[in-house]
Amino acid sequence: MKKIKFRKKIFVIVICIVAVLLIACDWGLSVMVYDENFNRRFESYEPLMLYVDDFEGLQRTRYEFASDKGQKLTGYLYGVGEGQRGIIVLAHGLGGGGHNSYMDCADYFARHGYFVFAYDVTGNDESEGEGVGGLPQGVIDLDYAITFVEESGNFPNLPIALFGHSWGGYSVCSVLTYHPEVKAVIACSGFNSSSGMFEAEGKKQAGDGIYLMLPFVKLHERIKYGDYASNTAMDGFSESDASVMIVHSSDDDVVPAEYGYDIYYEKYKEDDRFHFMLLEDGGHNCFNAGIYKDEFNAEFDRWRETLDYDYNAVENRERFAQEKADYIRANLDRNKWCNRLNSGLFEDFVVFYDKNIN
Repeated sequence: MKKIKFRKKIFVIVICIVAVLLIACDWGLSVMVYDENFNRRFESYEPLMLYVDDFEGLQRTRYEFASDKGQKLTGYLYGVGEGQRGIIVLAHGLGGGGHNSYMDCADYFARHGYFVFAYDVTGNDESEGEGVGGLPQGVIDLDYAITFVEESGNFPNLPIALFGHSWGGYSVCSVLTYHPEVKAVIACSGFNSSSGMFEAEGKKQAGDGIYLMLPFVKLHERIKYGDYASNTAMDGFSESDASVMIVHSSDDDVVPAEYGYDIYYEKYKEDDRFHFMLLEDGGHNCFNAGIYKDEFNAEFDRWRETLDYDYNAVENRERFAQEKADYIRANLDRNKWCNRLNSGLFEDFVVFYDKNIN
């Protein structure tokens, strides 16, 4: 009898050890997958970068400010002329570097009566950080950016509005929890929660297996970011009286509408302070118009197929990178490249800000 009880104890101990090891492995795997997708450093691709000189009359002033761990972030105040009605703080997306690829947005708003403060999030372009860390870092850095604009004494005392795309769309909504004084928000192609975006991206790689990782991802973010991790766009809406415009495209394959737009619409479709705009064929970069990017990519593909070497081979990687950059510099029509915004959509954006900024 004693031997049987002893064997049962050993069995229970072994099961517990195995369970702990499985949990530890699942947790470790979840964090690894999370970091591979989000905890990286992102730099703008130089041949496709935008420059102030591309936009006649656009002026900017460089600033540095500290974020949560003391890391220095770089931001620029953009403006054209005088008579500005407010300051729009612009939050960029994830994966293409910092705010550089949104300089055309800053130029448009600046030409229509607004200062624009655009900055690089931790781990992007001119800001410090070996990597982004995780999606909640975008909310944290935006929180610090707004505080810097309001309290540094470097900027005129004007109403604050927000503009964000993708990761930035999530950030400008979630940050309302900490800045209910913001007057108006436009969120393009955004998502409601950090874990929701991990789910959307993870399903492409792991299918339903992503649901085994989600609890560990949420715990990992909670330990790393505290309340910022669990704070959602919906939380921000409930803590603020800001007017909100939600823009999304039904064919967005990066952030499906079900992870953001649909959630917001279900709750606030009858609320007058919300304005919803669902596009059909805008893709993830829903505010860009025209076909120049597709045309240029097609021309680039035709050029690439004329190469007399295997550009995918490791030994040719450096050569191809240099020749690709040279091709882009020689063939990119910078005037078309810098003027791809959907002007009709941006006219609606300015009308929205003008109506709600005061």
